[in-house]
Amino acid sequence: RGYLDNITAIGPRTVGSPENEVLAVNYLLEQIRGIERESTDAHKISVDIQRPTGSFSIDFLGGFTSYYANITNVVVKLEPRSGAEHAVLSNCHFDSVPNTPGASDDAVSCAVMLEILNTLSKSSESLQHAVIFLFNGAEENILQASHGFITQHEWAKSIRAFINLEAAGVGGKELVFQTGPENPWLVQAYVVAAKHPFASVVAQEIFQSGIIPADTDFRIYRDFGNVPGIDLAFIENGYIYHTEYDTSDRILTDSIQRAGDNILAVLKYLATSEKLAKSFEYRHGNVVFFDILGLFVLAYPARVGTIMNYITAAIAFFYLSKKILQPKPRAVHNLKKLLTAFSLTLTSWVCTLVAVLLVAVFVSIIGRALSWYTHFYVSVSLYGTAAAAKLILVHMLAKKFFYKNMNEQYLGDVFFDASLMIWSIALAVLTQMGLCSAFICTLWVAFPLLTKLMIHKEFSQKGATIKFIVMYMLGMFVPYLYMLYLSWTVFEMFTPVMGRSGSEIPPDMVLAGFIVIFTMILSSYFINFIYLVKSTKTTLVTLTTVFVVTLILVCSGIFFPYSSDAANPKPKRVFLQHTSRRFHDIDGNVVKSDSGIWINGFDYNGISHITPHVPEINETIRTPCEEQAPFCGLPWILPVHFMFRLVKNWYLPAPEILPRSPVQFKLLSKELMPRNSVRLSFEVSGPSHMSLYVRPRAGSALSRWSLGDGMPVASLGGDYFVFYSRGLHAAPWFFWVELTAPEKHSDGIVSLAIAAHYFFGEDQKSPQLYALLERFPDWTFSSGWSCTYDLFVF
Repeated sequence: RGYLDNITAIGPRTVGSPENEVLAVNYLLEQIRGIERESTDAHKISVDIQRPTGSFSIDFLGGFTSYYANITNVVVKLEPRSGAEHAVLSNCHFDSVPNTPGASDDAVSCAVMLEILNTLSKSSESLQHAVIFLFNGAEENILQASHGFITQHEWAKSIRAFINLEAAGVGGKELVFQTGPENPWLVQAYVVAAKHPFASVVAQEIFQSGIIPADTDFRIYRDFGNVPGIDLAFIENGYIYHTEYDTSDRILTDSIQRAGDNILAVLKYLATSEKLAKSFEYRHGNVVFFDILGLFVLAYPARVGTIMNYITAAIAFFYLSKKILQPKPRAVHNLKKLLTAFSLTLTSWVCTLVAVLLVAVFVSIIGRALSWYTHFYVSVSLYGTAAAAKLILVHMLAKKFFYKNMNEQYLGDVFFDASLMIWSIALAVLTQMGLCSAFICTLWVAFPLLTKLMIHKEFSQKGATIKFIVMYMLGMFVPYLYMLYLSWTVFEMFTPVMGRSGSEIPPDMVLAGFIVIFTMILSSYFINFIYLVKSTKTTLVTLTTVFVVTLILVCSGIFFPYSSDAANPKPKRVFLQHTSRRFHDIDGNVVKSDSGIWINGFDYNGISHITPHVPEINETIRTPCEEQAPFCGLPWILPVHFMFRLVKNWYLPAPEILPRSPVQFKLLSKELMPRNSVRLSFEVSGPSHMSLYVRPRAGSALSRWSLGDGMPVASLGGDYFVFYSRGLHAAPWFFWVELTAPEKHSDGIVSLAIAAHYFFGEDQKSPQLYALLERFPDWTFSSGWSCTYDLFVF
């Protein structure tokens, strides 16, 4: 905790700032030197300060290219006195996003790593392999420092595996949400060594699907270093992740201790493992892994899971076939009844999903989105009750009109079989798709089928007795308990993400969809009870009443989405950039210029809740799109334009800003190249963060450049985006672009814009920006900085 408090006391640690490049680095070096002095003779400690320069392209956020210069890595190698050929890497980052203390993301991980280094270095027991501790200083700049290390540092060649320590929340348990690729021995190492396991292949497949707009250094080590690893992240309380509230006092000592216990044990296990040296021999195969209530982890090879899944599905289909053929003369009749129940169950699910999504659309249209953001129970009361009521209603109507006068016991039996059939098909399909998460379907086939076989005699002879119900509930206990546990984890991760996922996706529809899916799963083996009980009217009326009352309260606005509660804040995120823009023609003349404060709300509600507090931010100042300029002529720090609608950001007129260190942008040369192409060479100098935007003019095409691997990568929409950052004392940035162009191009061949972002220091906030930020309500996290934007045509 002392390490954590001291790192966060430095303040925001933005790449390029003295806080990040000097104060944080000096503090880390001071602690490492102290640890080195007290280490035992069994170990050798080497320390290196790396300041790499490089470039790469990445398909994150729609695709863009990154360039970094003179950023900082603090690298420590702990190895046996005699040296070591192989190493395991532990990675954290000490930089933070602008205007935040970054306690959980990621100072706490660096604090844990310092303590692990201290503990291992004092041990008299020698390690078999080296442990490399990378304190990287530029992760928030989209994974730049890890790229600089794994592609350029001499120690990188010895690394056979890594553990990456991250955060998507503040404290709580650290979740293993990515492993591999392949290399099942790494998961087994975590299973054997971790003292407090918390891991899920479901989280891995969700994260790697791209649903969550985030990425980690795991990708860099995997894609550019070809090294397998384990990715861990704190996931609790993501509401204050990347905000000013991410302070050290909010991270419980228990969380730090738990993370330290786990990571120390796993690192020690890997550093003494024979498999690390021969990792290439164990690299093939994926693993199905999941923890049981945080007590232990079950892990087995995916190929074993595939066999288990297919066997389970085959047994279920055999059972269903046998049911259909008893008695044989009624086989066609039995099949029709089963298929009817199957179709009716699917229909009820579709009707439920459509009905609940319509409610979510209505709530979004009337401006009440995110009413559940601070009060999660509202989402359950609104969408959960609506889903359950709709399911019951469909089956109640089917029972009353379609299955009139039919035997209730028979209906209960056939609808159980219909649910079993759905899960069996889902199991076979997901297994065929190669998804490890298919193990969930196995639980929902195996346990219900075993339960049915055990209580079949009781049910067929006496019907739905108390004994039958108790035995049925006990048989379903395992899949239901696990599903509730998994749903808690999913909602813990996803609910806060809805507050920072942009203005394009209606969050109510996403959350309502999740709730409907979990309602369908949890109710799948209870649909049969609708047909077994005499009446479900009371349940239906109760659920409908709760839904209607909640909907009325939501429409009234009583549930305010955000909270400034000191103990548990849930702020609205707003980004403000005081911008001065200049648009030049092909002769270099300024044809248009303006200045204003560009305002983006990071959620679907836009700025509607802000207007009563700051009346001049209203619907009359929506941001116009400069169609002739790349990315609408707006100074995006990252290519996240596809997450935000222009109708939901604002441009408030403000005086021009004149930075003390303005950007210098020069065309150095223009060369005619083979195949009718032109190479333009540039020199740029400016602040630590800049964005370059490129759009070839009509008839031209960007064919090559000096960035990344030389092949330009377009962002969504077709323009090209380059993210630039630097540490201290970096040389000017030189780059060239090569374009193929038609012979006649009087209006130029390329539009090229440069935005300079001032995230710290005397140029960060203008007096006007300060004054505006002061007026924002206390339930917002308003992050502001100044920037300039210049568009040129060449």
